[in-house]
Amino acid sequence: MDKPTARFDADAHAAEIHARGFTVIRDFMDAATLARARETLAPFQDQHHGRNSFEGYKTERVYTLVARGAVFEDLTAEPRIMAILDRFLQPGYLLTASQSIQINPGETAQDIHTDDGFYRQPRPRPAISMTVIAAIDDFTQANGCTEVIPGSHLWGDFGALERPNTQDAMEAMLVPMEMPAGACFVMAGTCLHRGGANRTDKPRLGFTKQYCEPWGRTQENFFLGIPAEQARTMSPRLQTLLGYDIHPPFMGMVSSLHPRRALEPDWVAPVVAQRP
Repeated sequence: MDKPTARFDADAHAAEIHARGFTVIRDFMDAATLARARETLAPFQDQHHGRNSFEGYKTERVYTLVARGAVFEDLTAEPRIMAILDRFLQPGYLLTASQSIQINPGETAQDIHTDDGFYRQPRPRPAISMTVIAAIDDFTQANGCTEVIPGSHLWGDFGALERPNTQDAMEAMLVPMEMPAGACFVMAGTCLHRGGANRTDKPRLGFTKQYCEPWGRTQENFFLGIPAEQARTMSPRLQTLLGYDIHPPFMGMVSSLHPRRALEPDWVAPVVAQRP
């Protein structure tokens, strides 16, 4: 166990999330990891610009980031992140989204939103997903750092009397998540936030990993996005995050078999193998 993990107090970070909706890990990535992340991302940049105001017309995204290089495999199953998530999500939780986000100069702020709003269970409720946002560049208020509303993870649905319900009122409560390169924050999926506007002349690069309950449908379909021969080489922990596991009693089975069987080199799908 490395030193950051050995001295990590997951209970204290979990308590911060319970109280205000998020917590910060300032030493999430060291200089070598940051360099590897930049080097790994470089060939994929400038290929996908946003198609709407939410993605960001001046924002570049690299989807299925977990499969773009070993550094992102490691960061997806990073032990300190797993320790926090273990305190909020059921065993066997899944990776639901994995992408880099580069907010370029001139980008406007996103609409205020939550990351698990597409799960329709009424609020207030426990988070069904958890979000990690990590800084590869310094995050500042000027270059588009994430802005959050502390405590909003405890609010009811839009329109509830005990919460603000106008855009102006919510914007007045936003707090910029300024943090240095190498830091990250972990946020409840029920916490209201937005990506900020980049008013500088330089891009702001970061990435997000989102995780959901093992019974939830994931945003990204990693079975189709990551070839089986590549998933086969990943760690068992990462394979579980991608969905190659069973949520008891049998959710996720493949023709009555454990889904990890589908990663075996000689696997033939039963619908093919059992044809008359």
